[in-house]
Amino acid sequence: MKIYFAPDTRAVRIVWLFEELGLPYELEFLKFGDPSMRSPAYLGIHPLGRVPTLIDGEVTIFESGAIVQYVLAKYGNGRLVPDVLSREFPLYLQWFHFAEGMIMPPVNTIVVETVLLSPDRRNQVNVDRATKVLSKMLAAVDAGVRAGKFLAGNFSAADIMLGQACMAATKAGADLSGQANLAAYIDRLRNRPAFKKANATGKPVSAGVSGQT
Repeated sequence: MKIYFAPDTRAVRIVWLFEELGLPYELEFLKFGDPSMRSPAYLGIHPLGRVPTLIDGEVTIFESGAIVQYVLAKYGNGRLVPDVLSREFPLYLQWFHFAEGMIMPPVNTIVVETVLLSPDRRNQVNVDRATKVLSKMLAAVDAGVRAGKFLAGNFSAADIMLGQACMAATKAGADLSGQANLAAYIDRLRNRPAFKKANATGKPVSAGVSGQT
């Protein structure tokens, strides 16, 4: 299987998943914002010119959450997903989708307004509103991990989805002071060997990480 990948993007979720499952994969490296991502060849694979994209034989699929669910359904053999009849399964679904439904929208707004737009086009009102919303969303996650190490019993794909979203939130400047449960949760995820490998993928060796998978 081939993963189209750029560092510090949602594509980290996919490599992290493959590493947790011990599945083989091939990487096609892209650089975020590179013109090649808008080339006709790549737009034929991902119509928005983004990452990740997964190619599995004749299947081409993009959108990180869909890729995670596809890989787990086809190759997971029940791993990283609670049993459907367990009390953890509804929690798993809730937090899996909380990542893109609740955490990433305000993160995206903050990144656009503070990084991608030129200074003359930025709107501080949008940043302040998104920051306030994001704080509420992260407080919900802090409460969600108050009673356990992970979101739905044992470590699951919900932790891959939401954990990466929470890490993106911290990079966007989210304040975790007063949210000790969430801070400890993020640290646990960052210390997982599979995450460390995924997070290091494609980054310069000079930064203390390996660029190979």
